[in-house]
Amino acid sequence: MKKIITLFMLFVTIGSLYAHKIRGTIVSDKNTPLEGVGVFNKTTGSYTYSNIFGYFELDDVSENDIIYFYNLGYKTKQMTITNNNLNTTIKIHLTESPVSLDQVVLVSKVNTLSKFLNIDVKTNPVKSSQEILRKVPGVIIGQHAGGGKAEQIFLRGFDIDHGTDIAISVDGLPVNMVSHAHGQGYSDMHFIIPETVDNIDFGKGPYYTNVGNFNTAGYVNLKAKKKLDNNLFSVEAGQFNSLRAVSMFKLLEEEQSNVYLASELVLTDGVFDSPQNFNRINIMGRYNFNNYKDQEFIITASHFQSKWNASGQIPQRSVNQGLIGRFGAIDDTEGGKTSRSNLWFNHSKQYNEYESLTSKVYVSKYDFELFSNFTFFLDDPVNGDQIKQKESRNIFGAESVYARTIHIGDHNSQLKLEAGSGFRYDDVNDVELSHTANRKTTLDKYALGDIDEVNMYGFFNVTYKKSKWTINPGMRIDYFKNDYIDKLQEAYTSNSEDKVFVSPKLNFIYAATQNVQLFLKSGIGFHSNDTRVVTANNGKEILPAAFGNDLGVILKPTSKLLINASLWSLFLEQEFVYVGDAGIVEPSGKTQRYGVDLGVRYNLSPNFYVYSDLNYAYARSTEDSDGENYIPLAPSLTSVGGLSFKNLGKFSGSLNYRYLKDRPANENNSIVADGYFISDFNIDYSAGNWTYGVIIENLFDTEWNESQFATETRLFNETNSVDEIHFTPGTPFFLKAKVSVTF
Repeated sequence: MKKIITLFMLFVTIGSLYAHKIRGTIVSDKNTPLEGVGVFNKTTGSYTYSNIFGYFELDDVSENDIIYFYNLGYKTKQMTITNNNLNTTIKIHLTESPVSLDQVVLVSKVNTLSKFLNIDVKTNPVKSSQEILRKVPGVIIGQHAGGGKAEQIFLRGFDIDHGTDIAISVDGLPVNMVSHAHGQGYSDMHFIIPETVDNIDFGKGPYYTNVGNFNTAGYVNLKAKKKLDNNLFSVEAGQFNSLRAVSMFKLLEEEQSNVYLASELVLTDGVFDSPQNFNRINIMGRYNFNNYKDQEFIITASHFQSKWNASGQIPQRSVNQGLIGRFGAIDDTEGGKTSRSNLWFNHSKQYNEYESLTSKVYVSKYDFELFSNFTFFLDDPVNGDQIKQKESRNIFGAESVYARTIHIGDHNSQLKLEAGSGFRYDDVNDVELSHTANRKTTLDKYALGDIDEVNMYGFFNVTYKKSKWTINPGMRIDYFKNDYIDKLQEAYTSNSEDKVFVSPKLNFIYAATQNVQLFLKSGIGFHSNDTRVVTANNGKEILPAAFGNDLGVILKPTSKLLINASLWSLFLEQEFVYVGDAGIVEPSGKTQRYGVDLGVRYNLSPNFYVYSDLNYAYARSTEDSDGENYIPLAPSLTSVGGLSFKNLGKFSGSLNYRYLKDRPANENNSIVADGYFISDFNIDYSAGNWTYGVIIENLFDTEWNESQFATETRLFNETNSVDEIHFTPGTPFFLKAKVSVTF
């Protein structure tokens, strides 16, 4: 084996002696190295990106080749290769420029669309925590518990609930909660301050070895700003006694080190008849060290806490009968409180131009308490059916990824090897489901216990690039250890199960021209089940596989226009789901989904940018007869888009829409959840370093239901129960004014 490795490395070394390449560093006008700058050879189709130190190395280069250097927010630079450039070190200076589509080149990369998504982010910045996920093409969200509960998420024919089938993280810090008191994969993103979001990395489908649990419909990794360009103080005030204040201050600014502190305060009574008394506070501090040679180190600390009252989902009949208005409540003592404190470290080490190691370590402290009443007086006609869900959690995790680039033969092909391993440990105490009254009295405890869940994993990823082709096979192995102590048993009761899951991936990308990219992606993913399900089912059928495929094309007919389209399918094996609201294990059977994604992005002019995403999904159970095989609340047709404008004199702004078609609310489609079309608008006026703005949610004051469920309930004065739509009304016309200053 040693002889084989030696001969292989000798072959690589000899090949490189006859190779032509260019290498160097890319810097800004301020002479600061730039990370993530694309370096694209128009002649051969080969490409690379600058690392965190601004260094790049591009193979398969010959005299007279045309090279593009491109990055969002910078003017694209073009260079023609001469003999003097070959096999030498160069320095490239990029000039800042307004963000536009021509600053991104279509290259043969597995998740190319992430680069184009960030044009949406830069041209129309995120203004609220709810808006973060709406930036991801195909994602629709809904709030149904007073603004403090995690949003309900829809993607690719999934009612993902609060995160069961989408993996969400922030700079590698996981957001999803395993074995959560309310629901598996629960993803509360409210600890993220929107103004700190720098860009969004996303991918649809289970095709990525570095993303594990919950990555079936897709993943989202938010990346926060490493440093601030300016200090910021902003205040918003509007209807319903709403107030939001944001501050972002540079505490240290040196050549290699910087520190900033960001904070957010949100107060509102909400649109409901019963005031929400909502409040949320966020604090985040970040230290970044970069020697711009071989090492970067980031420390981030944050704390978030929130509490609120909620009016819950109300039955349609209560509004029709005039018992309450659309913004009324059957039980206005619903609500909750939650908090999360995080400390995480990101480290990158570049050993040489071919080898690197990236690592992360994180720890979180999380508390959650939620009071809900979904069925009113169905089970308890005297006290009502209010429940409490509560937990206290500690999360620990770490990961390291080693990457090695190997140049093959005459440098017209390249092999990148990545190997990573890590773990996540959740220590969850006093996970409780209880029957309560008026948010004060505990009448009965349905479930109470302690959960310990460990996920250890390793993955290997290969990216082979030759000419216009990129081939990306990979393999991931996950090991789960689930322990549950049932505290309601008289005798000490501890159950334990473990399981291994292997998920292979294989992706092909073909860059037919610099304006046309074809891709075929395939892979197996999974979402874990609640530890209480795992132990209740003795470890059987607890890690159902998700088999995914994508076939698509990305077109860039002109430098100002981008079109993407894909056909996809996703098949899920039998799974058992823990229904946190009822404290039961519910089998859901096998399901299949397939659909079409279509997106368009266009720079109408240097000042105008328009985008639109249209997504169709067909979702059905495969084990039920036709007409009885609908998947409740699975969206079939969604669309999100908008028009943004900048620098029209001193004005900037945007007009955005989101659309969700009517969808089945139960298995036979006899109950339908109404769709909606909602438009939002914002406009800013800049005067020096001051900005004055107006934000309008639901511009046309459309009557709509944000979240809907088919639920069997009984009201206090009813003899028999009724199964019908229950809904949380969407926000009506909502006007806010904003003042901000940078310095």
